[in-house]
Amino acid sequence: MNTLNFYPKQIRRIYERSIQNSGLNVSTERYHNNVIRVSVILAIISSILFYIFDISMLYSLLVFVFLNLFFYFRVSLKASSRIKKMEQIFPDVISLMASNLRSGITIDRSFMLSARPEFAPLDQEIFKTGREITTGKDVTYAFMNMAKRIDSEKITKTIILITSGIKSGGNISDLLEQTASNMKEKEFIEKKAASNILMYVIFIFFAVSVGSPVLFSLSNVLVGIIINLVAHIPSTGTTQLNLPITFGSISITSNFIMYFSIIFMIFTDLISSLVIGLVNKGESKAGLKFFIPLVVLSLTIFFVIRLVLSQFLGGAFSIA
Repeated sequence: MNTLNFYPKQIRRIYERSIQNSGLNVSTERYHNNVIRVSVILAIISSILFYIFDISMLYSLLVFVFLNLFFYFRVSLKASSRIKKMEQIFPDVISLMASNLRSGITIDRSFMLSARPEFAPLDQEIFKTGREITTGKDVTYAFMNMAKRIDSEKITKTIILITSGIKSGGNISDLLEQTASNMKEKEFIEKKAASNILMYVIFIFFAVSVGSPVLFSLSNVLVGIIINLVAHIPSTGTTQLNLPITFGSISITSNFIMYFSIIFMIFTDLISSLVIGLVNKGESKAGLKFFIPLVVLSLTIFFVIRLVLSQFLGGAFSIA
């Protein structure tokens, strides 16, 4: 049974494309079936543990959903990394192909000779394209099939330019050399732009991982102090103290504020990691690798600052 059929058609296509682009030597159906199998087993184990520790077993459903999202983004990030690596290598491949053409070798043969181990993982796609050409398929058709398999906008546009040059009968070697030069120059400009926005990334990372936990921990301690003071004010305090204000009972607790802060920080870390990926790499999902470090760092700082402030003020107030 193909468990991918449970997804909507559009989501299923995205998932299948991510698995294919990741370079895994497994079919999309088998990969997702394994993901569902592992998620179900771990969800059952977690539900047993939740039952033992008297925790709502509905959290096991969250475990199942989290594991599915984890494996999806894992294969998606792997696919993006593989495509990015091929985009960086492709200018060297077509530059070598241009050199081979100048030596009098045919287009298909010069393309096959460009498949070197140092060009991995692009060398695998070159070998597949070469096999298609040797079995009698048209060169332009084989090149376009390679562009579809790689699923990169940059490489697709370059291959369209190459196939147009082949059909028009122009000087292919000069075209390839100029295209390779332009791609390298564009990559240099992108790296320079990324270095210019590094300060924005550092600011976002610092604000989320340090600034936000410090403010939340301070607010937790202050709320605990207020709750403690109000609890010790007598009901007739307005007449005895002659204050122009009255204090009622506070329905929230320190634990509620703490859990709210933790949940809010986790969501803030998630959104911030997506923003960092968008600013730094041009893709939101590229920032998901910062999510776990952000959560660990922000929660650690939150609990440390909260503990320090609680102990510092513990001589004057009793904070829950």
